[in-house]
Amino acid sequence: MTNPSTARDLRIEYLSRPIAVATRVPRFSWIVDHAQEAFELEVATVTGRIVWASGHRYSAETSLLEYGGEPLRSDTDYTWRVRSCAEGAWTPWASSSFGTGLWDAADWVASWVEPVQQDALVERWSIVDWIRGGGPESPPEDRLRPPQLLRQPFVVREELVRARLYATARGVYSAFVNGRRADDQVLAPGADAYEHRISVQAYDISAALVEGENVLGIALADGWWAGRLGLTGSSAQFGTRVSAIWQLHLEYVDGTTEVVASGPDVRSAPGPWAYADLFVGERYDRRRVPAGWDLAGFDDGGWMPVAALDGDHDVLRPFAGEPMRRVLELPAVSADDTAGGTIVDFGQVIAGRVRLRVQGAEPGQQITIEHTETLAADETWFTNIAGINKEQTDVFIAAGGDEQWEPEFTFHGFRYARVSGLRGPLVLADIVAVVIASDLAQTGSFAASDARLDRLHQNVVWSQRGNFLSVPMDCPQRERAGWTGDIQAFAGAATNNAQIAPFLSRWLANLRTDQLDDGRVPIFSPRSPFDAEAAANAQGIGAIVAAAGWSDAIAFVPWTLYERYGDRRVLEENVDAMLRWIGFQRAVAAAELPARLADEELEDDRRRAQALLFNTGDHFGDWLTPSTMAGRPIHEAIGIAPALTSEYVAPMFQAQTLTVAASVATVLDRHTHAAELRDDAAAVRAAFAAEYVDAEGDLPVRLQGVYVLALAFDMVPAALRPRTAARLAQLVRENGHRLDTGFLSTPYLLDVLWEAGYADLARSILWQREMPSWLYEVDHGATTIWEAWDAIGPDGEIRAMSFNHYAPGSVDDWLYRRVAGIRSTSPGFRSAVIEPDFACGVDDVRAHVGTPYGELAVHWHRTADAASVVVDVPFGVAASLVTAHGTVDLAPGRSTHQVDLS
Repeated sequence: MTNPSTARDLRIEYLSRPIAVATRVPRFSWIVDHAQEAFELEVATVTGRIVWASGHRYSAETSLLEYGGEPLRSDTDYTWRVRSCAEGAWTPWASSSFGTGLWDAADWVASWVEPVQQDALVERWSIVDWIRGGGPESPPEDRLRPPQLLRQPFVVREELVRARLYATARGVYSAFVNGRRADDQVLAPGADAYEHRISVQAYDISAALVEGENVLGIALADGWWAGRLGLTGSSAQFGTRVSAIWQLHLEYVDGTTEVVASGPDVRSAPGPWAYADLFVGERYDRRRVPAGWDLAGFDDGGWMPVAALDGDHDVLRPFAGEPMRRVLELPAVSADDTAGGTIVDFGQVIAGRVRLRVQGAEPGQQITIEHTETLAADETWFTNIAGINKEQTDVFIAAGGDEQWEPEFTFHGFRYARVSGLRGPLVLADIVAVVIASDLAQTGSFAASDARLDRLHQNVVWSQRGNFLSVPMDCPQRERAGWTGDIQAFAGAATNNAQIAPFLSRWLANLRTDQLDDGRVPIFSPRSPFDAEAAANAQGIGAIVAAAGWSDAIAFVPWTLYERYGDRRVLEENVDAMLRWIGFQRAVAAAELPARLADEELEDDRRRAQALLFNTGDHFGDWLTPSTMAGRPIHEAIGIAPALTSEYVAPMFQAQTLTVAASVATVLDRHTHAAELRDDAAAVRAAFAAEYVDAEGDLPVRLQGVYVLALAFDMVPAALRPRTAARLAQLVRENGHRLDTGFLSTPYLLDVLWEAGYADLARSILWQREMPSWLYEVDHGATTIWEAWDAIGPDGEIRAMSFNHYAPGSVDDWLYRRVAGIRSTSPGFRSAVIEPDFACGVDDVRAHVGTPYGELAVHWHRTADAASVVVDVPFGVAASLVTAHGTVDLAPGRSTHQVDLS
């Protein structure tokens, strides 16, 4: 045979040529276009000294191969290369590189530097305040503080060969070197559980430095640390004063090194912003820019010295994954002049901000940009997110002449912008929407011959993009919080569309540090000291710290990542946290009885069974179940589903978490522990069935979601499952073939019906166009997934809800797995099936997913009595085509198959 082709797409920890790998034992991946029999991998320093030579490894694996050489050093650059063997022939070497971050507190000599000019009101609000719609009476400039500029000159000697800047902040910052941005990321360091860990960014600034005097500049704002955040819009949730820390490591050709560290030589001054807040927005006055502040020769004699704070290095962690960037730009679709300003439509709900060009601006001219996700039914301006500190308004004050401006330290959830203060008509070409997101590689696609399904899929993709911003948020306008229940429901769908493993692994690291000592996993992460205080002082839903279906994300999300990527390490990192959460559930179950049983004399068997069930306490239940919300004010309606469903939902998730944890323990070779967890899961299921499943297979509450979860999590004895499934089908039909499931059950609804023999009923729900349904949203102009199914009512009334909530978009996973038919059957797509649903209601489908071994793609097209199926299978995936006529093994590469449908 001819020599096999060289390995491609070389990655380390999922990234291409990272300059600051966050782990001491990184993993290597590559893709080959042949059947690999063996590989050889070498890692070397930049001087060529080999630190690991794997030798010939007889393995077909090309994904996440763990480093096995001498300990790597922090702040060091390495090269690596790999070659592959097929049928006895070796490929040429393929090469790449990586650098390492600052792993240890001992690597840091810098001080945190704190600007001294920091005066702002600390605003704290309760959930009651939020519901009542109260808020500050004073304007933003009276209660917000300006971001600060920090400046540090330093000298570079001749023959510099490497310059690596490590920086982070308690706040949000942008780094500049000699008047240039350090790189293209935005809103660094992002959201973190700052009490326990703060991500450090790394910048290669070698090309920006010159021999002689240089200047490092930092612009520093409140961000997630001290700015307004969460449902209540309260400020200073982690701290009241912002600060930054950095180290610049310089290496010269003669091998000598220097470290330029933040410290008492840094000087600061207020910048051109009157304020900059993630929620409220920015007010920026270009006339106040200190010209040349980040260049050599600037006179900073009037600037203030900073306070240099020693210590606090233990919380510093190298950033893992892809940072936030400007990932897309959308042109304006239309502009409409109104009395309040020019309303600009960008045609798509996004998370981001507006970039505006103003020609011939007058000095001091003030231009205001407001943001909203929707207009009113009559196309007038409508603020869909009301509440404390939710202004989403930016103000630009021009210096004069032709100007261009984009905010620096905020982002908004919007489709429409209202621009006021212009001296003439707005030119569409002068305004764009800048989409901001964590810069995750888009790895999947789905397209069908029905435009509505295409739009539904795109709505999910846009909601995922708009909410995967530093952490998996619930919505990019009202809360921006990392709710565990939302990502638990959506993680599977998310894996199809983008490379999310490092993104969610970093979030899980935050979630683990936020876990309470008693094992409770918070309902969102990062969780601030203010969040803890607010929950301790609240009642009812506001007092919930951990909840069934939300806290269980600590098990469900890592397991999903393992299933889709084959990432064993994510299980190793999270298994102990899973077990601590299970321990909390077990302790509560043993100690508490549901209130309805508190005064009953229970027989011994029933009392022993009750002691196994985690069925007490406050939970969200099957949150936002449509029938419990209909016709009621939201502040009344949101408590109904929790009251009706929590007692049943909680032990069902308890049983499923035990099952997942048992599977995790098996993968990690903890077989004794796995057996114990499986036994516990079986005991919980038996106790649940005895308490809640009657002789007809019915459950105490006739809501679709409770039946869905009972079937999905195997809570019903096998002999009764057909009756329970029939009851679910009856409930769906009685509801006009419409769903009535909440956040927790919606991801399982269609699969449960399909597997119970009600495939046509599942299809009818997918194609339903009456509210509540996915296509109802599409028909009513949705460009993202709504928080509430009736965010726009059948009569056109617009509700003040989020129009960008990805959780109900979990149906996108169904489009890939059932409609297109791409389904993984072993961890990391080592094996997969292509099983299209030719009866799904469309004639043509194209889809692909990114597996660890390359793209797995299908294109099927059907006529009245036949279908053509074209499949692309990467080497490393054992795939088969499944149809009504049987199973056909698929060879790597492209193959075409004809299927008789007659």
